[in-house]
Amino acid sequence: MTATSPLTRRAVFAQAWPIMLGQASVPLVGIVDTAVIGRTGDATALAGVALGATIITLVFWTFGFLRMGMTGLTAQAQGSGDRAEVEALLLRALAIGLGLGFVLLAISWPVREAALAIMSGTPAVDAEASGYMQGRFLGAPAALAVYAINGWLLGLGRTREALALQIAMNVANIALDIGFVWGMGLGAYGVGLGTACAEGIALLLGLLIVGRVAGANILALVARTPRSLLTDRARLGKLFAVNRDIMIRTVALLILFTWFANAGARLGAATLAANHVLLQFVSFAAFILDAFAFTAEERVGSAYGKRDRDRFMRAVRLTGEFSLLSGALLALAFFVLGGPLIDFLTTDAEVREVARAYLPFAALIPLIGMPSYMMDGVFIGTTRGRALRNAGVAATVLYIALDLLLRPFDNTGAWIAMTASYLLRAGGLALYFPALLKDIRQTEAPKSA
Repeated sequence: MTATSPLTRRAVFAQAWPIMLGQASVPLVGIVDTAVIGRTGDATALAGVALGATIITLVFWTFGFLRMGMTGLTAQAQGSGDRAEVEALLLRALAIGLGLGFVLLAISWPVREAALAIMSGTPAVDAEASGYMQGRFLGAPAALAVYAINGWLLGLGRTREALALQIAMNVANIALDIGFVWGMGLGAYGVGLGTACAEGIALLLGLLIVGRVAGANILALVARTPRSLLTDRARLGKLFAVNRDIMIRTVALLILFTWFANAGARLGAATLAANHVLLQFVSFAAFILDAFAFTAEERVGSAYGKRDRDRFMRAVRLTGEFSLLSGALLALAFFVLGGPLIDFLTTDAEVREVARAYLPFAALIPLIGMPSYMMDGVFIGTTRGRALRNAGVAATVLYIALDLLLRPFDNTGAWIAMTASYLLRAGGLALYFPALLKDIRQTEAPKSA
């Protein structure tokens, strides 16, 4: 499927740039969604999309282990030369993703109503958010299946194929959003429906890409994979153990971001909308930094599968260098260009004023948050689910405590707590890093005997 390439700066960048372009297009969709609604001049509709998107992210990305767990497990199977397990991993994840997606679709109404009851939006904002979520839930099965395909491709180092899939989905999303909102006047519901349709298109394209990479279409893969391998208890046990811990960690971090969104909702529609605009900057930075984190997942996972400590450390160092440089450049770009970008994203004067006031926090996050993304990549690639779980839960608990402590400072306090949360995440994982290195040394010991 793919051969292990040399571990040099050139090879790392060659693997990362397609992810970077694909990842950059993900927040671009969020920016377009925001601009499509924001430029109607309706702050309530923009706040509704912000609130609805936060809830949908919480619900959908709860199952982000389908992407993250798949990357690490696939990279390790590829590194150990187990081609049959590489294919079986994909089939297991697709079955789980589609099944969970249809369950989400079936229970979408009570989930939607319960989430809005918990959040602090006004009735007008809740109505817009409900329409957006109604559209998005239609794409749940396809969205979760695409998570699995992306994780599998990244685990194999097939970043160009992952780029093609991501760009196709995002182009379709942008076109459909504009058509549904500006062309058909469907408002927030149109934004959600456009994304759901784009996810369906991405699933069809993803299955075609899988067939090309594997050398057989999905039906042929199912036919040639032994049922005993698909249902092997030991392999399923490892899959569910890793995914369980990553799921808990993901839920904890999603609670963190939902808490932040709710803090904005508590301070009014203008603050909620302004924070949502600034989170587009944070999302853009996250997806760029994830390009090197995803590269680290594959490189580190492959080295771990080979039990090669020197290659492992070199992968950490090289991807870390690129991540640090990217974080610094993004922070500088946001400081310089943030004001005009805010004006482009919304025409509401009050939202613009609030967003400009808190821009420095959003601009600093790429640099301050860079270590957390890198450490995520290292621990996902080595499938150290327990460490990811414990660090994620601890960071969320400490963040909430800090946010409550800083509430007298209103939105300033909310942004200070959010910025600090990135340091808490990185610090928690750093505590587990010596044990990870020790584990690789212990595994290597018999080789030198």
